[in-house]
Amino acid sequence: MNITIVGTGYVGLVTGTTLAELGNSVYCVDIDEKKVEGMKNGVVPIYEPNLEEMFLRNIQSERLFFTTHLKEALDKSEVIYLALPTPPGEDGSADLSYVLKVANDIGEMMTEYKVIVNKSTVPVGTADRVREAISSKTDIPFDVVSNPEFLREGFAVEDSMNPSRVVVGASSERAKDIMSKIYQPFTNTGIPIIFMDEKSSELTKYASNSFLAVKITFMNEIANYCEKVGADVDKVRLGMGSDDRIGHRFLFPGIGYGGSCFPKDVKALIKSGKQENFNFQILEATENVNTNQKVILVSEIEKYFGGNITGKKIAMWGLAFKANTDDIREASSLDNIALLLQKGAEIIAYDSIAESNVQKLLGDQIQYAKGMYDALEDVDALFIATEWPEFKNPNFELMAKKMKNKVIFDGRNMYPLEVPEQNGFYYKSIGRKTISK
Repeated sequence: MNITIVGTGYVGLVTGTTLAELGNSVYCVDIDEKKVEGMKNGVVPIYEPNLEEMFLRNIQSERLFFTTHLKEALDKSEVIYLALPTPPGEDGSADLSYVLKVANDIGEMMTEYKVIVNKSTVPVGTADRVREAISSKTDIPFDVVSNPEFLREGFAVEDSMNPSRVVVGASSERAKDIMSKIYQPFTNTGIPIIFMDEKSSELTKYASNSFLAVKITFMNEIANYCEKVGADVDKVRLGMGSDDRIGHRFLFPGIGYGGSCFPKDVKALIKSGKQENFNFQILEATENVNTNQKVILVSEIEKYFGGNITGKKIAMWGLAFKANTDDIREASSLDNIALLLQKGAEIIAYDSIAESNVQKLLGDQIQYAKGMYDALEDVDALFIATEWPEFKNPNFELMAKKMKNKVIFDGRNMYPLEVPEQNGFYYKSIGRKTISK
């Protein structure tokens, strides 16, 4: 089947590459000429493990194409996926201007039946708005479908090729039949395709992400309480997660959630609720707790240094919002950097994947190290902000030689407590006892 993907951001590029891998001819459209030219030459514009191999394979197999011309791609395809940004507005609501502009363009350009697929995360009722925008420009028949993505950054290729389910919101039998054919390679292997109405599909995405944000935040609250009463959150987590009604995933405490999805989607669902005179009280509490949780270790750093960190040199391991991605959107590292700088500290950071994105944002406000141990040279403390695998088993002897003080503030609970203790480090993590030297 011939398919067009409008937008080559994270969702669009992974979706387009996956659909090409499934044997379709896929035309990816983006207005950024430099980006499109780079992709034509095999340059993957995002970091995602294992994506480049699949991307190059499908370019070489002539199933994956790139263009800046919507009309050109539209004329070749029966199915048009909209994978456009829906950033939060000032009031937290999702900005649909990109989606609705392209919908208008499609209405003006289409010459035969098309299925328009909303792949972006959009508020309930967006399918209706897209339908209205297109129908205001044309009398040619078309259908609008909601097909949210459930990709985890860092595992997107795995998730795209082995999804737990495919959710499709469609009221047209013709559109359902076409979507069934696209996803037949999945359903043939037992992966379910769940059909529902468009509004339920749109809400499924928001509800899923918001629930996971709540789960993370609840565990962070439990971790903070553990510190008050002397319990160990790792043991509590294992005990809870062994209940199959709860499960082990998303129970790891830390310095809050970030990224492109959870913060944005929680805000958008809160705002959507208010538009219907409905208050998502649990989501409002989740958002407030997460804001505080992201910088919860800064007060611990101040406490350790007697209330004043002016001039203190802090190494930061990790800048991405999570491991295996270069995404720094809503990253906890940025919140901590801002607050530490405000309080007079100096920051030297290391993250080989996300560093360039932070440099574009912060410039020379902080220093950047070439290696994880280089960042430790003569520092007063180490702050771990991202759970990159390379940080999991460091050389503590080398760390001790390089650091002025053997002090670690760990926002991701990277080490069993006995490891820093045996190596003579002061070690403060989340929801566990503090190891004093």
